[in-house]
Amino acid sequence: MANVMQLMPTLEGDEMVYIQGLIKEMSDNQAQQFANIYNSRRKDPQMILLTSLLGFIVVAGVQRFILGQVGMGLLYLFTAGLCFIGTIIDLVNHKKLTFDYNTKVAQQVTVMVKGSS
Repeated sequence: MANVMQLMPTLEGDEMVYIQGLIKEMSDNQAQQFANIYNSRRKDPQMILLTSLLGFIVVAGVQRFILGQVGMGLLYLFTAGLCFIGTIIDLVNHKKLTFDYNTKVAQQVTVMVKGSS
């Protein structure tokens, strides 16, 4: 049984608990493979926070494009972040947005790793 703290020491809180639940049934080799792929695909909450802040200065919606939400990104782009209200909400909820994205990525990587064995 792999330890998530050894494989991915940068994870925090809910994300760490979620990932530990996913890798508990994996072999050490599978867990290492999962960690390598997941670390390359996951997004950092601070990056989403910084790109949300860019919505006030440069262009709104960059954080949504990074999270793979192209439709929302275009909406934010053309409406100035829904008149900055959506951008403010994203600033407050940046950790939840990132966690939701990372859980989807973790599920995809889990299917890929377990399917390859």
